[in-house]
Amino acid sequence: MVVAVALAGAVLTTPGTRAQAATPAVEVTVNAREGLGTVPDTAYGLNQAVWDGNMNTPASVDLLGKAGVQMMRYPGGSYGDGFHWETSTVSGGGYVAPGTDFDSFMGTVRGVGAQAIIIANYGSGTAQEAADWVKYANVTKGYGVKYWEIGNEIFGNGHYGADWELDYHESKSPATYANNVVEYARAMKAVDPTIKIGAVVTDPGNWPDGVVGDGDTAAWNQTVLSIAGPYIDFVIMHYYPNHTTAADVLQQVRLLPGELEQVRRQIDQYAGRNGPNIGIALTETSSNYQSDTQVGGLFTADVYFAALENGVFTVDYWDTRNGMGEVTTAPDGTTSYGDGGLLSSGNCNSDSVCEPPLNTPFAPYYALQMLSRVALPGDTLVKAASDNRLVTVHAARGADGGLSVELINQDPGNAYTVHLGYDGWTPSGATPTVHTLGSGYTSIATSKQGTASTQVIPPYSIVTLKLTPSATNPVSTTLTAPGSPAASDVTAGTATVSWRPSTGGAVTRYAVYQQFGTNSVLLGESTSTSFTARNLVPGTSYTLNVLAVDQKGHLSMPSDPVTFVTGTPRDSTCAVTYNLATGWGSGFVANIGVTNTGPTPITGWTLAFTFPAATESVSGSTWNGTFSTDGRHVVVTPAGSNTYLAPNGGNTVSLGFVGNQTGANPPPASFTLNGTVCTTTYSY
Repeated sequence: MVVAVALAGAVLTTPGTRAQAATPAVEVTVNAREGLGTVPDTAYGLNQAVWDGNMNTPASVDLLGKAGVQMMRYPGGSYGDGFHWETSTVSGGGYVAPGTDFDSFMGTVRGVGAQAIIIANYGSGTAQEAADWVKYANVTKGYGVKYWEIGNEIFGNGHYGADWELDYHESKSPATYANNVVEYARAMKAVDPTIKIGAVVTDPGNWPDGVVGDGDTAAWNQTVLSIAGPYIDFVIMHYYPNHTTAADVLQQVRLLPGELEQVRRQIDQYAGRNGPNIGIALTETSSNYQSDTQVGGLFTADVYFAALENGVFTVDYWDTRNGMGEVTTAPDGTTSYGDGGLLSSGNCNSDSVCEPPLNTPFAPYYALQMLSRVALPGDTLVKAASDNRLVTVHAARGADGGLSVELINQDPGNAYTVHLGYDGWTPSGATPTVHTLGSGYTSIATSKQGTASTQVIPPYSIVTLKLTPSATNPVSTTLTAPGSPAASDVTAGTATVSWRPSTGGAVTRYAVYQQFGTNSVLLGESTSTSFTARNLVPGTSYTLNVLAVDQKGHLSMPSDPVTFVTGTPRDSTCAVTYNLATGWGSGFVANIGVTNTGPTPITGWTLAFTFPAATESVSGSTWNGTFSTDGRHVVVTPAGSNTYLAPNGGNTVSLGFVGNQTGANPPPASFTLNGTVCTTTYSY
């Protein structure tokens, strides 16, 4: 429940006071025309673990219901690959607390008003055991469990060296896992064809993504998606920043969108015709560093929306109660008990240091509770950004025409005066309702303060503004957003986008906007439900929204975004091959082949390309070329005797480099040879 309290401290005074004048300024822009997707009814999730004897208590139902939990995962991480649902036992002897059986769990799910996502036992189970679970859950008991994962972190089964995930299969390879996923999916859907099946993938930029194991022909994701892609409905990622300071952990969320985009491209490339139907679930995440403090709260507020804005349909926090660990001091001076849960387990350590009493909420609990203050299922997430890396922003438009803006201050020592500007939406002059979770708060505080254009946010805080539209707002409240835009016939210079029509009123035309950060560019308009964009740049990523326009010129809510990458010319006078040979989480090896397909020989050449992500770069190790870099832009010239390129494909110059990566490492979208855009093909 929201508790209205008086907000202490000069940082929360009204605009124009001396305290505000002393705080640094931050500029924030919210563009209501740039839609990032609709919030699903599975968005705000949480892991439950069968070692937690308090999992199914009335207190759990009450607290998780008040937190707005929509999805509950069971039976708990790696336990999923040892858990046998009929007996509530774990292979290998893992502890299962009394009262944590499947039926008791489902009672809690129903009490909270959530949905369940279940880990079917891959490591020590069988497809038949999983199918029997589906039958019991959905046929015998009528629970209607829709989402089923096949295993947990199966790539940790020893195939790549590290061995933490139980897997009794003789072969631990990605091909074995993928073929078994197909068997599981067939058996489980034979019982209930309406269920959704998920397969495990690796997170780009994190081990073992890109690693090609002994005896394999490709890395995990390519192998699993190529084999299981036609049979699955979603993929499963986990996201834990691997850093040892609060500042680094909080900044790591900026890398997540690029990693999700790369997974999306891998799905589209390898999963065949079913690729566009495959969703992404982030079924485990937490700050992994002082997560029971405000550090974890700030991370939680940021990571949920960062994932949802980039196409994830559920984000599931790890976990409800996790138990006490190492005791440290957070940057705001508060105590971290090393507990990865939302709620205290009430433990004490050998030094007689004790956590708060059982079920006391930690900061991430209130951050999770804050999510529903920002956006409810059916609301539209829209683009927002700040000019300060320590202040992150998320925003959502509600069905009532209102706008919510979440401001996250990662600075433990400074308040900021935030100046907000709006594009495609006009706020009223009413004083906003403001929800605040500051350092050390034991509830979300609510007040009326500031204006729609100026707010002061405390250090280490999460602040949500609830704004109402002006009477002259240029937004239609009756027209629905155009539905399900999709790109087709994408070439080097053109692409056709089609969508379902808007309803709720008379539509005069549809406006198609391209996203440029928080700026929108009108690409064109159409009186039908399709539009062909022309004169596009080869090898370039485009993200578009479609909005309906009514007779008064008012715009509807933006459609979900549609993203595509233009190709390279088929009839170019040069050709490039880009082969991502292997990777190891923090680096990769890329081989490049350059061919002159034109009629004129080339003596002396310059190859140029740009990395799509700031998280990748050329290391000092290169071959058969002289590499120079300027930011993400790379220029390669001949080294030694490979200056000559014969006409008509007479020879190919081979070169390459070792790359560094701190996150995603998508391939360059295009290459130019002496200024000409080349036909480019990729292999992995």
